[in-house]
Amino acid sequence: MSEDIKKTINELHIYEKKLLKELEANPEATPEDIAQNAGMDIKSVMSAAGSLASKDIIEVDKKVQETYSLTDDGLKYAEEGLPERKILDVLAKKDHINMKDLASETGIDKKEANIAIGWLRRKNWADIDKGVVNITDFGKDFASKVDVDERVLDYLKTNADGVKFFADDLMDGFKKLTGRKNILKVEKETSHSFKLLPKGEAILKEGFTIQEQATQLTHQQLKDGEWKSLQYRPYDINAEAPVIFAGKKHPLRVIIDEIREIFLNMGFSEDNGEFVESAFWNFDSLFQPQDHAAREMQDTFYLKNPLTCDLPDGDIVKLTAETHETGADTGSIGWQYNWSEDIARQSVLRTHTTGISTKHLFEHEPPIKMFSVGRVFRRETFDYKHLPEFHQVEGLVCGEGISYQNLLGTLKEFYKKLGFEVRFRPAYFPYTYLSTETEIYLEEKESWIELGGSGMFRPEVLKPLGINQPALAFGLGIERLAMIRYDVADIRMLYKSDIKWLRELKLDNGVKL
Repeated sequence: MSEDIKKTINELHIYEKKLLKELEANPEATPEDIAQNAGMDIKSVMSAAGSLASKDIIEVDKKVQETYSLTDDGLKYAEEGLPERKILDVLAKKDHINMKDLASETGIDKKEANIAIGWLRRKNWADIDKGVVNITDFGKDFASKVDVDERVLDYLKTNADGVKFFADDLMDGFKKLTGRKNILKVEKETSHSFKLLPKGEAILKEGFTIQEQATQLTHQQLKDGEWKSLQYRPYDINAEAPVIFAGKKHPLRVIIDEIREIFLNMGFSEDNGEFVESAFWNFDSLFQPQDHAAREMQDTFYLKNPLTCDLPDGDIVKLTAETHETGADTGSIGWQYNWSEDIARQSVLRTHTTGISTKHLFEHEPPIKMFSVGRVFRRETFDYKHLPEFHQVEGLVCGEGISYQNLLGTLKEFYKKLGFEVRFRPAYFPYTYLSTETEIYLEEKESWIELGGSGMFRPEVLKPLGINQPALAFGLGIERLAMIRYDVADIRMLYKSDIKWLRELKLDNGVKL
């Protein structure tokens, strides 16, 4: 114990020592007393006290004394009466008053009248029926009495310098007045007192001298040798350092950048597309019928400005219409309905990034290796796993000899670089055939989780685009990946800007790209 005490003494700042010496001389000393006697300013005293308290040497007791007085409005009510009292005085003579005549009959303004009506009803002095204020039996009985809040007003008026405490019989009235705006004025006075703890008493018993200590050296002190005679304050090298929260990327941005780097390293080029797209590229180009449920207002955001978008030039619109209606020369019978250009022109917020892939196929010659990462929009109800805005990533490969085996190989390589073991199972998507869903294995949960969809684009998608070579496509939701990566149960956490969570989140997941 003695060695620990000596070590603590050696590490005390001179201001801490001065404060302890003052408490030794006068255990009841206030911060102001210590500041005056020790030649310190009050800020230094409180800083030293806080430091001593953190080391369990003293205890700091904080007391806040509130003093209550009347504002100008409060003084006015104390002298003239509360607005509801003015109305009650008139009601005691007339029994009722029309609401429209309230201000003229009682002499209060409209703003006060609205407040007064609420308090009349709360105090059960009156009720309102069909625009008429009627006095109650309780109000008639109370007309000649003084309410407790009125007594408090009179008490504060008499004690103009302020009141620190209220007697028990006035507390209800005080609570009523605190529930009203701009009547009471509150002044707070904070005081501190110190108490020596056993560790502090042990330090004083051990004893110490107050001497200026050097915490840094100047060039002159080193040059003239003064450093040899200085008293140095020791430092605790085991003391905890402050936590530093360095700037870093948002977790979603980290994953997006990681995915972009994977694609670029695999030889893909990037296309971004537009948030606002025509229904043609968002739906029709993907062989999605115009009466499909996904196009309904409850699933898609349709825009008023611009109301429509231009359709692409060339034969693509005609070929798309024929494919939807009869299947054209794709080997399909199509959807057997009359395709509408007006519906295809509708402006939408893109519901997926797959429309970027079909547009890219139309605008570029194979071979193609393209990816896109971007926001998509759907009319979703907010809950722990759904948002109306989220991110999708899309991969596209088109060229001679591309097959379903290439799709599986590309997916295995992509997810391997993300750090996941994968497996595949059959699936259905309206614009791909063959189609598959990718599942990743989570060791901590010992289970497989579906993370993305993929497939070979159907002829009904490729033929109208002028593409005569096979194409594979795959995609996944970035938010879902982020929830798995960062062990987040609620997708909303990714957008809440919870500074505590963002600061403490470890972004290094150990995956080597």
